[in-house]
Amino acid sequence: MDVQVSNVSKSFEKKQVIKDITFTIPSGEICCLLGPSGSGKTTLIRLMIGAIAADNGTIHFADVKMPNLNMLKKIGFMPQNDALYDDLSAEANLRFFAGLYHLEKSKSEKRIDEVLALVDLKEHRKKLVKNFSGGMKKRLSLAAAILHHPEVLFLDEPTVGIDPVLRRTIWEQFQAIKKSGTTIIVSTHVMDEVTECDKAALIYNGSLIQYDTVKNLLNKTESGRVEELFFIASKELEGGAVR
Repeated sequence: MDVQVSNVSKSFEKKQVIKDITFTIPSGEICCLLGPSGSGKTTLIRLMIGAIAADNGTIHFADVKMPNLNMLKKIGFMPQNDALYDDLSAEANLRFFAGLYHLEKSKSEKRIDEVLALVDLKEHRKKLVKNFSGGMKKRLSLAAAILHHPEVLFLDEPTVGIDPVLRRTIWEQFQAIKKSGTTIIVSTHVMDEVTECDKAALIYNGSLIQYDTVKNLLNKTESGRVEELFFIASKELEGGAVR
C-alpha cells in the first residue's frame, strides 16, 4: 500500500527534529531514508508507524490515517536493536512473535519454516539466540518482522555492523520480500545502499533535501554518488540558503 507523509513536523524539548516533511512511497517499492546519524531517520520511522505523534501534519497508509490500531496488524518493524530473547531458541522466539500476531497455530509452524528458510537459519532453529552471531540475530529479527506477511515493512538501520558479504545476503532477502508485494521503508547512513532501492528520501538535519527515484537522484550529481547531494545541501545551509 502507498505511504503518504504530508507536512510532518516534530519537536522534542522545543528543538525541532523533523521539519515539514512531505513525500509519498508507492506500493510495492523499496524506499531508502538516507542520511547521516542524527539526521532524524529513526524519529521519522517512529512517526510513520504511530509510535509517537506528530506536532503537525498527517501520515496515511492508503486511505487510513495513522496512528491506527488495526493498521498495525499490517505493519512489520525491525528496530536497530535486536528485540529478541537470548535464552530462547530461534524457533521459540518466532513462536512468541506468532502469538503476538495472533497467527493460527496450524499456520504459524509452516510460516516459521518459511521465514527461517528465507533468512537461511533453518539449521540453527534449535540454537539459543545468545549463541548467535550479530549477523544471525539481524536475520532472525528480520524473520520476526515479516512473520505475519506485513503489507508495509520498516527496517531501521538493518545492516549496521554487518560485514559486506552478509550485507549483500540481507539485501537479497529484502528484494525477495519486495517481490511478494510488500512496501519496504529502510533507513541507513550507508550511502552506497541507496542503489538497492527504488526511491530515496534524503534527510539532513531533520529536513527532506531530496526525494526522487534513485536513478534521477544520481543523475543530478557529477560524480554519480549520492553523497554529493548532501555536500550541496550542507553548503546551502551554511550559507543561509532556503530550500
